[in-house]
Amino acid sequence: MRDILPDLRARCSDGVPFALATVVAVHGSAPRGPGAVLAVDAAGAVVGSVSGGCVEGDVYEVAREVLAGAGPRVVSYGISDDEAFGVGLTCGGTIEILVRAYATAAERVDLAAVLDLIAADLPVAEATVLSGAAETGARLVVRPALAPGTPGTPGTLGTLGSEGLDAAVTDDARGLLAQGHTGIQWYGAHGQRRMQEVAVFVRTYAPPPRMLVFGAIDHAAATARIGSFLGYRVTVCDARPAFATRERFPVADEVVCAWPHAYLEATEVDARTVICVLTHDPKFDVPLLAAALRTPAAYIGVMGSRRTHRDRLARLRAAGVDEAHLARLASPVGLDLGARTPEETAVSIAAEIIQHRWGGTGRPLGELSGAIHHRGGPTGTR
Repeated sequence: MRDILPDLRARCSDGVPFALATVVAVHGSAPRGPGAVLAVDAAGAVVGSVSGGCVEGDVYEVAREVLAGAGPRVVSYGISDDEAFGVGLTCGGTIEILVRAYATAAERVDLAAVLDLIAADLPVAEATVLSGAAETGARLVVRPALAPGTPGTPGTLGTLGSEGLDAAVTDDARGLLAQGHTGIQWYGAHGQRRMQEVAVFVRTYAPPPRMLVFGAIDHAAATARIGSFLGYRVTVCDARPAFATRERFPVADEVVCAWPHAYLEATEVDARTVICVLTHDPKFDVPLLAAALRTPAAYIGVMGSRRTHRDRLARLRAAGVDEAHLARLASPVGLDLGARTPEETAVSIAAEIIQHRWGGTGRPLGELSGAIHHRGGPTGTR
């Protein structure tokens, strides 16, 4: 959704009717995962993608029918024939796609409220009925629960058709939102657990994960660029005013001039945050890493040679850091790609972050068998 967010917001504000196709389930290998979207407006313009081109033509026709009043539909695509050249996926998997229209002003106003929250990096979940006793396309928007006394609007918008179903889906959507997960949930007609009467697709929109890059060197500039490309909110931090400048890091969301450990101790770090330490200096590294290892960060990568790493470990042990915490360090940082330049090194770091997140092997796909795309959620912290 984020990749076509400006286009969708423009259509809502301009009063342009459109249909939205959303991938709701993937079985086997497929180019795009659940949550990928494609929009078709009343003039026939298309933005987004649900399959990288395999089934877009047919989805376009379905979207036009839905926009003309056919009602929400869930369509499935797999391999259509032995040659896989018909309407279907050439990669061997199956995808299910929900197509629904935002034809009226009221529908677009409701969607615009969600798009505004996403644009503001505020967490929100959207639940949509796919099949069963409830009406296909019924929609419920869920905000996170607020702590007692906290100002704001948690609440919900819309309904799935029954109070019990709304309550059950609201609870589950908030749990999925906290985890950053998206997927199909099953319920009874009135929200009963362990029943398979109603399929509900819950799409969560959490704020982008953070990438904290410490050390304002040339490798940091390349790492910030690839971090931004991967969808992270990137912060570059260095204690030297001459180096920590916006001019040197134009793509970073934030450039901070502060002692790295002091900044880290004062900023928010969660289980999706990745930390890249590129400082190369013990007076920065040791207090920074001691602080980083106390956080729930998903990944802590540290640049330096093997000799530097051994010296760093000795200093951290002397500072009281135990072996279990030291084992979380990815050092020397990155996968073995033979990288030489800062840009190549940034690719190596990004590859290790992706590998750790999804549990990949880091080996060439041609040497492996089985599924190409890992379908599990993120692995644990490192």
